[in-house]
Amino acid sequence: MASASATETKVYSTDAPDPSPGFIPTSTPTPSAVNEQVRFVVIGDYGEGNQAEQDVSELVKSWNPDLIITVGDNNYPIGSAETIDQNIGRYYQEFIHPYLGLHGPGASKNRFFPTLGNHDWDTPGAQPYLDYFTLPGNERYYDFTWALVHFFAINSDSREPDGVSPISVQAQWLEQKLKNSTLPWKIVYFHHPPFSSGYHGPVDWMRWSFKEWGASAVLSGHDHLYERLLVEELPYFINGLGGGPIYSFVSIASGSQVRYNEDYGAMLVTADTTNLIFQFYNRTGKLIDEYRISQ
Repeated sequence: MASASATETKVYSTDAPDPSPGFIPTSTPTPSAVNEQVRFVVIGDYGEGNQAEQDVSELVKSWNPDLIITVGDNNYPIGSAETIDQNIGRYYQEFIHPYLGLHGPGASKNRFFPTLGNHDWDTPGAQPYLDYFTLPGNERYYDFTWALVHFFAINSDSREPDGVSPISVQAQWLEQKLKNSTLPWKIVYFHHPPFSSGYHGPVDWMRWSFKEWGASAVLSGHDHLYERLLVEELPYFINGLGGGPIYSFVSIASGSQVRYNEDYGAMLVTADTTNLIFQFYNRTGKLIDEYRISQ
């Protein structure tokens, strides 16, 4: 991958004025652009089955993205089989394949790629989650490609059988996969943030050598807020405003650049051959933060 430079525009932070509303893309890429651009959405800590989740899902669907990834806590409060379709399928069945729930026909191919959060594990073995989704690999952690982007979904919960330490079986798998990837953009995503200014704070066991291994960006949730950090020249995003109760900022982390916790929202990411653009919008459609990485 060529060396990358990063630029940022139109940001909101606790020390900055309120930004003007941003433009929300609603068009689908033309067929000729499908192999040159991918647009995906990131949601996190969303599975409450409440009005906030409904609002965020409507925002997400207005963008008509190619796919959705999640950074965990898909099914509150304990990841049970009784609540999973009500908390996920009711809002996002159009992206799930195969979909066997009660809220629609589902997608013709899978466009929904979640990761496990701690609440998903609170039913033993995270079995309802594993039964509900059909995902690559062992389904707890896996990788897949979509056009120009290589995605790496990691299980950051301490109940992961293959471990969560920087030298675990899972981490060794990620290191090899990242180093062998030939795509221009490599997105690593999971639940527990390595760095955070929020209520839960940083999770030290997830401070893996992501930059050294070749990651372009790291996405997580767990703290119910939005934060962008730059640590050793690698961008880290916390995106936990999908529907769970909003948290406060507690102790501002080194490298924290943008912080927002005034409303719910989701992240839209656009990748092409030269740029990877991250945009966080709140549920009213206001652009809160934009960050660009260029090849």
